[in-house]
Amino acid sequence: MNAARINLLPHRAERRARAKKHFALVSGLAAALGLVIVLAVHITYADLISNQDGRNQFLKSEIGKLDKEIAEIDKLKDEIAALLARKQIIETLQADRAQTVHLLDELVKQMPEGVFLKSISQKGMRVQLLGYAQSNARVSTLMRNIEASRWLGDPELIEVKAGTLDKRRVGEFTLFVSLKRVPVESSPAPSTAAKKG
Repeated sequence: MNAARINLLPHRAERRARAKKHFALVSGLAAALGLVIVLAVHITYADLISNQDGRNQFLKSEIGKLDKEIAEIDKLKDEIAALLARKQIIETLQADRAQTVHLLDELVKQMPEGVFLKSISQKGMRVQLLGYAQSNARVSTLMRNIEASRWLGDPELIEVKAGTLDKRRVGEFTLFVSLKRVPVESSPAPSTAAKKG
């Protein structure tokens, strides 16, 4: 007769132990996988940040170079402005160099008969004329001639008073005039025919 087999081993306890081991293994694998994912994300972001830092550093260096170039350009602009100012001063001096000659020449040309100058004084572009005229009409003629002159203009009569010159009655006048700056003529541009030739 066969004897009945009775399992006396605690199979429920073994099943629980196996389930605990399985849970621990799955939990460990999940934790390891999570750690790997976190580490991979961290490395990826660290690499992206490092690349962006490199780009930022490159941009900063390029901006620094551009700032230096802008400073050099500003310095060159200042130098150009200073040179243009000097050139303008030189051109003005060259234009004013012959101003006295033009003044005297123009006074001789515009002086009507019966008008004599006693003194001429100049301050900048303003000239004071002191003189004698046989009549007020001759002073008016002088002023009209000055107004039409190429080198003189803006006649301003200060006073005309009675005086004597060589025992003759004359009008003693004070007159201010302005010197005109005639623009320096630039050299003519070459003609199209000369360009074609």
